[in-house]
Amino acid sequence: MAKSKIVNDHGIATLYVDDRPFFCYAGEIHNSSASSAAFMDEEVWPNLRGLNMNCVIAPVYWELIEPEEGSFNFTSVDDLIAGARREGMKLSLLWFGLWKNGESFYVPAWMKKDTQTYFRVRKSSGEVTRTISPLCEAGIQKDKTAFAALMKHLRETDEKDATVIVMQVENEIGVLGTDFDYSPEAVAAFTEEVPQAVAEEFGVSGTWKEAFGAEAYEQFLCCRYAMAVETIAAAGKAEYDLPMYANAWLKQYPWYAGSYPTGGPIIERRRMWKTMAPSLFALAPDIYVPYCADIMDRYAEDGNPLFIPEIRKDTVTASYCLYAFLRHNAISYSPFGIEELSMDPDSIDKPSPELMAALNIDPSAFDIAGSKEYLSAVYSFLKNFEPIYLKVRGTDQIQSWVRHSETDFGALLPFGEYDIAVSYAPKMPLKPLAAGAAVQLEKDTFLVLGMMSGIEFRPKDGSGKKAGILRLEEGSIVNGEWKARRVMNGDEQMRLNLPDQISCYKLVLYQY
Repeated sequence: MAKSKIVNDHGIATLYVDDRPFFCYAGEIHNSSASSAAFMDEEVWPNLRGLNMNCVIAPVYWELIEPEEGSFNFTSVDDLIAGARREGMKLSLLWFGLWKNGESFYVPAWMKKDTQTYFRVRKSSGEVTRTISPLCEAGIQKDKTAFAALMKHLRETDEKDATVIVMQVENEIGVLGTDFDYSPEAVAAFTEEVPQAVAEEFGVSGTWKEAFGAEAYEQFLCCRYAMAVETIAAAGKAEYDLPMYANAWLKQYPWYAGSYPTGGPIIERRRMWKTMAPSLFALAPDIYVPYCADIMDRYAEDGNPLFIPEIRKDTVTASYCLYAFLRHNAISYSPFGIEELSMDPDSIDKPSPELMAALNIDPSAFDIAGSKEYLSAVYSFLKNFEPIYLKVRGTDQIQSWVRHSETDFGALLPFGEYDIAVSYAPKMPLKPLAAGAAVQLEKDTFLVLGMMSGIEFRPKDGSGKKAGILRLEEGSIVNGEWKARRVMNGDEQMRLNLPDQISCYKLVLYQY
């Protein structure tokens, strides 16, 4: 039995490893890094040290695992696991199978060359794409066999150590550059009755067009991609029952189907995906837009656990990390290209402006100067904060904030006899955003933690009183225990300002 599982812990979906909650303070490495043990040893593992990570998100490649049809080679996987064990890391693996970023980049060469058996998505013009169709049952069955073989190998070689704790099935799947798969097989299936599970869940009947009207094309593709992923994931779980999820290229500007991978597990189509792919515990966002907090809010709704496999890696990522865990009880937080945070920013190749514009990526997401220091400090803090967090999460004793936008200036957090007014520092280059949390330990005792924020305690309106501070301590949390560094008084109490590096204070209040 797998040592990693998703547990409903007092109403909160929580990853457990070896029967204890495990929070993935993670980073995703670049797409090709894990293809070579030598490259990992020289260019990746050394750069992850000092980041206070406990989990690496890394790809495994179908083309390397099954270079010849029916013959499996798991050397690249074994090398990756050996490296993670040596570094004291857990692994969350990405299955680069039939689909990656809306195309079929990582399928074996023998599959790429056989375009008759493994037929492709077509555009309305008849143009053939590089994406194997989600209607291609032959391709799905091959992927299912390879993924099941991988999971069997992981069970046989890693179950005892539980190095691998989570699996992502495919990567940012869907159809790019077209609103639909116009292959003859897809066009024919589109005219059929919707599956019974869909009819029952949505209360519809008839053909896809009759059932969903203007949304029919996208709902159909979501259904077929989800069915394919379920076939693959269920076969893998039958061999080794690790938690599995699917990640999404976000639906974003310019919003039309095909500008993002149509049919993918975007949150707007969670109902179809949850219905047709029940083996997945979550739909996960890859976030490179400026409005990261809004995306986290959306993907944490309606019982979808927040798992972030990819997110921007500039200095604001430290702020979003705090918000993800302390506001939304995230299972994982993982900036992409994490190995670059230890490198000279001027030495890093960035996507071209044309590519970033085409993919709607905020260019500032790749400005990494200072990011390592901020993120590693937040990861260290969260690890030490876990004993307190596990006691208060899901209660009204903890509230968290982050600056959502340029026009978001602060927050008012209601607690028992006090409100906490939080004012956000302006956004500054190469600095994190205002973010943090407040924890009520006792009636008049609070922990306040975070960065780039001003804090004011206010008695409830109508009380006719003011709030004063009996004792203000600056300090840190070590393994869940408060360690005071100094006691502050006088003008230092007039206004509590959290600096750019994560800081923590303990306050005892009174009213007068």
